[in-house]
Amino acid sequence: MRAVGGGWWRGRRLSLRARLMLLGVVGLAMGLALGGVVLVAALGLALQRAVDAGAMETARGVATLIDEQGAPPDPVPVAGVDVVVQVIDDQSRIRSASINADRLSPLLTDADLARVRAGERLYVDGTDAGAPGTLRVVAVTAGPPTARLTVLVARSTTAVVQSVALVRTTVMVAFPLLVVVLAAVAWRVIGATLRPVEALRRGAEEITGGALRGRLPVPAAHDEIHRLAVTLNGMLDRLAGARARQRAFVADAAHELRSPLANMRTQLEVAQRLGPATDWPVVADDLLTDTERLARLVDDLLLLARADEAAADPAGTSVGRPGRRAAAVDLGDLVADLAARYPAPPVVVRPPAAPCRTRGDADALCRVVANLLDNAVRHARTRVEVAVGPGGPAGDPVVTVTDDGAGIPAADRDRVFDRFTRL
Repeated sequence: MRAVGGGWWRGRRLSLRARLMLLGVVGLAMGLALGGVVLVAALGLALQRAVDAGAMETARGVATLIDEQGAPPDPVPVAGVDVVVQVIDDQSRIRSASINADRLSPLLTDADLARVRAGERLYVDGTDAGAPGTLRVVAVTAGPPTARLTVLVARSTTAVVQSVALVRTTVMVAFPLLVVVLAAVAWRVIGATLRPVEALRRGAEEITGGALRGRLPVPAAHDEIHRLAVTLNGMLDRLAGARARQRAFVADAAHELRSPLANMRTQLEVAQRLGPATDWPVVADDLLTDTERLARLVDDLLLLARADEAAADPAGTSVGRPGRRAAAVDLGDLVADLAARYPAPPVVVRPPAAPCRTRGDADALCRVVANLLDNAVRHARTRVEVAVGPGGPAGDPVVTVTDDGAGIPAADRDRVFDRFTRL
């Protein structure tokens, strides 16, 4: 059992090219062996049928002569030295024979004679009949009904045996040579076929080493390997995009966290230098404000990370981060609650004429509207107006925040939607 397992393990260490060639050569050898057996058998059967047909033709010719003449010719005329003819009566006596046939002893015993008269065809040893090798014996009846005669025709099968042996020897010699030649051709053809795969491997190795910029060589032939290369390049592009987003996320997070941390450190250093003169309640309020800002930033970063994870896993197969379920939200009430946190001037709420409900994540919607209000209050001159009403596709509710500030320059209106962008 260990020997078998070890052999299979060693076989698995062979290259794909060697395994394919081995499978092909084994299959070819088995196919050629089976084909050779079938060829030799079919040839032997065909030659044997030809011998039977020739013997029957000779027997029918002799029977015709007997029927025409009323008696068997003596000697019986035959063509070829490999044909032996005897005419036997009902008493198993030889009435006539060909020149090369025995006139004293019948070719067959009484039992065999009864079998061939019934239509069987037999093989007999040709030594007793003076013919080398094995003889194929057939029989037909002739003569009047009152004195029926049996015409025995024996034909040598030496030529058949020699022909079959020659073909068998040729097959046994030629087929192994053919297998060797085809194995060499298969080795070259499989190597040429797998060359694009090797190019893909080298390309992947170079990408791992950093020599290529995330691209694998695509073969010119539009086959399975071409499609594999295109798919792998698409995967590499998506991985590169994910790495770029990860680097940008880390850089943006570090940039955003640096400001509140620097403020906290500055306040603590100033308080340390002032010593007893430090107004610690004020410092504590400032630190609490910066801490809340840090908490909001951390929440924002976690939200972005979850959003990236959801975008990378649209099927929802990722685990470990439970998602929030959408619920019914009244946008009018949500906007009114958020606007109440700001002074009445400049924030003015224009309530909807009818309830504006939608389905979504209430916390995420609060975050979006709060960000809009913060930016509007920061950049408005005198007035910020918040309106809720229908206007979206299929009558969906829309929240509009308008301020009378300078607005966003036209050149930055696309860039402002990038993460952590400040104008």
